[in-house]
Amino acid sequence: MSVWGALAGGFVGTLVLTTTLRAANEAGLTRVDLPFLLGTAVTLDRARAKALGYVLHLAAGEGFALVYYAIFAAIGTDGWLLGALMGLLHGIVSTTALVNVLLPVVHPHMGSTLSSADRSPLLEPPGFLMRNYGHGTPAVTLLAHVAYGAIVGGFAGMAG
Repeated sequence: MSVWGALAGGFVGTLVLTTTLRAANEAGLTRVDLPFLLGTAVTLDRARAKALGYVLHLAAGEGFALVYYAIFAAIGTDGWLLGALMGLLHGIVSTTALVNVLLPVVHPHMGSTLSSADRSPLLEPPGFLMRNYGHGTPAVTLLAHVAYGAIVGGFAGMAG
């Protein structure tokens, strides 16, 4: 088990997760664009938001890889299957609490159930399981997170 392996897995896993969501978006399975959601938290310029969002999303992927590594180290085991299970948990927490509840509270340009009617937010709130961004969003998001976790767990295990 290696922190460098987890970071390498975080990089590759984030590329896979981001590409999966982007491809699903283009295929009409979802409207979610996580890098855009992150980027619009720091700028109103939609084009720059996409570019900044990819950088922020990659940084978040590396941060989550470090969390995965800390858990692997704490329990003394790793591997792709454990990583996939952690990715499933990560995806469930992301779609039910992180993006659904916390992001609208801290995102300055996202509407929420608490937004006033005269306010014009830039972004629609994701909703439970991010279903406001399409009925395929929960399945695609969970599968992408499972793949991310499997890659992080696999890389962490191989680099040991």
